[in-house]
Amino acid sequence: MTKLIGITGGIGSGKSTVAQYIQGKGFPIYNSDYWAKELVNIDQNLKLKITQLLGENAYHNQKYNRKWVADKVFKNHDLLQQLNQIIHPAVAKHFHNWVSQQNSSFIFKETALLFELGLHKNCYKTILVTADEEIRIHRVMQRDHKTHEEVTEILLKQMPENKKREFADFVIFNNDTIADCLQKTDEVLEKLIQLDNNIL
Repeated sequence: MTKLIGITGGIGSGKSTVAQYIQGKGFPIYNSDYWAKELVNIDQNLKLKITQLLGENAYHNQKYNRKWVADKVFKNHDLLQQLNQIIHPAVAKHFHNWVSQQNSSFIFKETALLFELGLHKNCYKTILVTADEEIRIHRVMQRDHKTHEEVTEILLKQMPENKKREFADFVIFNNDTIADCLQKTDEVLEKLIQLDNNIL
């Protein structure tokens, strides 16, 4: 029986690095954040609902106007909730179709909001990738060319790391080198395989 493993982590944690490494090991990975960005452009029903909610400016030259939408919903919690209630079910449907096409003992779902949306309840096990806050802030400042204040504001809107750790089955602390992070990822994969063998 195929088992679903959730991978999550806040901004700057390195969850995508871990997910890509696991995918390189031959395991199927569904990237929820990637598909959320893709579906708003290719799913006509989704485009219609978003336009009805936010207006014509939500799209520019048939493309999702990401910056305009982000500016509009960032400080409007109710509007953000309504937008998420449109996008998340579409991603869930797409994920369900993807799962039906997989044939592997483990499949992985990478999503930033694994615990926030309660998606971990559908997982066999969950992996949290985390790092000290200042390290994460510095990474995002370098990557996205944002100020310390801008990144801090984003972090304040995310679930606290200590709360995520309470939900996670495995925690990968990514404070050091990429090599160290990947070694810890290997250790988690070995534990998952051992668990699976024990069940069998």
